[in-house]
Amino acid sequence: MNDVKHADEPVEISDGTFEAEVLSSDIPVLLDFWAPWCGPCLMIAPTLKEVAKEKAGVVKVAKLNTDENPMTPGKFGIMGIPTLILFKDGQIVDRLVGAVPKKKILEILEKV
Repeated sequence: MNDVKHADEPVEISDGTFEAEVLSSDIPVLLDFWAPWCGPCLMIAPTLKEVAKEKAGVVKVAKLNTDENPMTPGKFGIMGIPTLILFKDGQIVDRLVGAVPKKKILEILEKV
């Protein structure tokens, strides 16, 4: 298995890997709650790839498919997708809902 904590691509996670990949991560994690049928989710996917590449080793960008993994979105009250939640040390730092511009994503990353 490759070292996902320094991945320069968004990392796919599931309900089963959420705790290890997000809550126990030694670097902040920007988690994208998305689904393949969601137009706005597909619109921000290239932006998240850019952010993952630019912030590799500093922030982990992760994606969780809400259709395949219903438990985690339920725990965090995800009502609409895409929803981006920034975690640090297992705690929520910030949350963005909708297809937000890259500038807005980078702004919340400044908090960590």
